[in-house]
Amino acid sequence: MIERSEELVTVFGGGGFIGRYVCEYLMKSGVRVRVAQRNPRQAYIIQPLGQVGQYGIVQADIGDRPSVERAVRGASAVVNLCGVFGKAMRSTHVDGARNVAEAARDVGANALVHISAIGADPNSEADYGRTKGLGEQAVREAFPNATIIRPSLVFGPEDNLTNRFAAMASLPFLPVIAARRNFQPVYVRDLAQAIAKAAVEPQRFAGKTYEIGGPQVMSMVELHRAILELTGQDPEIVELPDLFAKAMTWFGWLPGAPLTRDQWRMLQRDNVPAKGAPGLEAFGIKPTPLGAVGYEWLDRYHKGGKFAGRRINLTATT
Repeated sequence: MIERSEELVTVFGGGGFIGRYVCEYLMKSGVRVRVAQRNPRQAYIIQPLGQVGQYGIVQADIGDRPSVERAVRGASAVVNLCGVFGKAMRSTHVDGARNVAEAARDVGANALVHISAIGADPNSEADYGRTKGLGEQAVREAFPNATIIRPSLVFGPEDNLTNRFAAMASLPFLPVIAARRNFQPVYVRDLAQAIAKAAVEPQRFAGKTYEIGGPQVMSMVELHRAILELTGQDPEIVELPDLFAKAMTWFGWLPGAPLTRDQWRMLQRDNVPAKGAPGLEAFGIKPTPLGAVGYEWLDRYHKGGKFAGRRINLTATT
């Protein structure tokens, strides 16, 4: 049996928001980690998290098959975290995912963990959902025992979700689009731990699809209010009518944030795990609510200073 210290896990996109936490959990489990990143400098932040010789970086683009093959050489497991919005969705979500899956198969990797998204569907009207669905098909064809993980919105210290909303809340009015659409936001550390477990324990998780959400279903407006409670901000919330928001997507933006027509299409459906779909509980992970940890990075937006943010934490954990 291979010792954990001899195992090598290649993580595509390991230098990103979710990837840094995945790499941290992998290294804590005792395996060696190779981060495959288009821009390797984005992954340097991970280096202090591991022991000497436990971590390496390689330049790779999942759209470039030779670089993918070099990145997975000698790997016992492979994780693909890559995802984009925009013109490169098909080349990343479908062709790139196929490249990674085929390369993992060809080197005889024991595990492949592919990160997709809730709403992935080959027949989706949204390009994002459709390419994610086609990507899942490509992965299953090349590597049938892959573990596919579909998360809802992900929050954490470096996110572009809670931080953006908190920054926008400094204005007198806080516009909210798709106000009644439901989400089940998941803490980045919970998601990362599940991904790492799937990579090092394929005997438990291979061949399955998981839909990962947090402990609370929240509408978009409820999510905004939860962030305002953490930050002590009090702008007037303005729920934008769908017709207005849809019209604004022709310009590619809304007040405070870009919004493409494809993102708007994705917002036409709730972003919550399907009823009965296995999630964090299958990994033995208790989901963390936003209210228990959000103060850690949202304190800097707090009108009353950091002391007020700590009071929220004590309330959330008692």
